[in-house]
Amino acid sequence: MKKIFSLLVILVAFGTSVFGLNQNKYNVFYQLNNTTTFNSLVSYLDVDNDQANDLKSMFSITENKLKSASEINSDSYSERAMFYNLINAKSILSEDQYRKYLIMLNASTYNEKVTLLALNDK
Repeated sequence: MKKIFSLLVILVAFGTSVFGLNQNKYNVFYQLNNTTTFNSLVSYLDVDNDQANDLKSMFSITENKLKSASEINSDSYSERAMFYNLINAKSILSEDQYRKYLIMLNASTYNEKVTLLALNDK
């Protein structure tokens, strides 16, 4: 588990150093509260009803925290919202489910960055 957390910290540091801090890097967390995305995620992670309810609540709180951070244009508050999400997801999900969750977040973030780079390259 320490390896996963270390990898996550490295990815965040790399993303921060290469792409700079901005609100766009947190877009993946906004999408988690979308009904279609949420249902797909619940299916992918194979969570039970209690876990699904806890995740739904956590995603709503994360989205509210990110909106507040965006309103005051604070990268540190956005990071806190992200870590809130990750820490709570870890407590809600099993080890295997959490690993899948991190993989999904990293893949989504990577795909979004590639898309942004491609759009900026035109």
